[in-house]
Amino acid sequence: MKTAIWLYMFLFLAFFDLHAQYPILTPFAVSLGAAPVFIGWMMGIYALTHLPGNLIAGTVIDKHGSRRYIIFSLVSAGIVLLLQSQVHYPWQLLLLRSISGFVLAFLSPACLTLLASLSSDKVTQGKFMSGHGVVHTLASVVSPAAGAFIVAKAGYSATFQSLGWLLIATGIMAVFSVPRALQQTTSFSALSNGGLAIDVPTFQVPWRIFILPLVISSSQGILFFELPLRATGMDGIMSTGILFSIISIGALVTLSMLFVNRYSPYKRVLGGLLLLAVCFYCLAAIQAIPLTVTLFILGTSKGIIFPAMASLFIQLSGGNKLGRVFSLQSIAMSIGSFIGPIAAGQLRTVVSPYFIAFVLLMVGLMMLPGNRKPGSLFHPNTN
Repeated sequence: MKTAIWLYMFLFLAFFDLHAQYPILTPFAVSLGAAPVFIGWMMGIYALTHLPGNLIAGTVIDKHGSRRYIIFSLVSAGIVLLLQSQVHYPWQLLLLRSISGFVLAFLSPACLTLLASLSSDKVTQGKFMSGHGVVHTLASVVSPAAGAFIVAKAGYSATFQSLGWLLIATGIMAVFSVPRALQQTTSFSALSNGGLAIDVPTFQVPWRIFILPLVISSSQGILFFELPLRATGMDGIMSTGILFSIISIGALVTLSMLFVNRYSPYKRVLGGLLLLAVCFYCLAAIQAIPLTVTLFILGTSKGIIFPAMASLFIQLSGGNKLGRVFSLQSIAMSIGSFIGPIAAGQLRTVVSPYFIAFVLLMVGLMMLPGNRKPGSLFHPNTN
């Protein structure tokens, strides 16, 4: 449990640092003279360079453990932010964002694998995943508004410098706090019977299930691209930061509803995905609903989806090769994060980007695998 507490603290600081950039990156790029299409590519390249990092992370984390890659991601990302504070041209920002995408590709699979390895009990693992979601959300509640506030008071350069040093300090703390070796535990193992090993069948993760992180991250990429474009001047940046915080508050509400964890991960993902799609449809077509209300409900859907999705991947994998499982999840999310802002930047003059997100989410719902076999994770009567 001590390891989990330390890890949650590092995650909080890291997520605070990363989410603080959401409301300021787009205005910063605009201040450098970047056009909306270029901004879409800038956000997309971050996700694109995630892919080689994710591919490497899946193998090396299972082989060497999570510790060194958590430290590497935090310190390297901090150095990139220090360099980012000195850029003067859009192409420099594009280059640094691509480097940042690669080094941070190791962080999420490493953290999720380490959390999952702390227990072999599925219920406990689910609680750890929920704890990860709570920490993530708590950080994202205050960080967008905080990032916007720092920019308003100190400017872009000082903001990126302070965020960079925070990440480096977090990485140094991880050197002394994250254990060097941790026995990997699984939910399903070989049982002993009279000295003979009996292999317990494990669930295989269907490839179609990776449509979930793909469409979810695509919709989030569209939201992170489109929402800051409403900002005009420092007041606009502040209001955008507050809107991102409202999303996080909504997520925190559902993450605090611990009874939700009693239901099957598949049902939670299904319900959360449908609610998320409805929210994007409202953003695109129903202007009568206040923006803050829609974003709050959108946040509640995220609070349902992300812990449930992590628990679903753990159950389907049988607790084996979690580094590779979460790496594949991150790859799917990276591809989606690349597709989302690129599509929004190219098509926003033709159709609302929010409607694109709605269509992608509905396609994802239709692509989900279904299995009526009793006892299956996908069985409709599974709690």
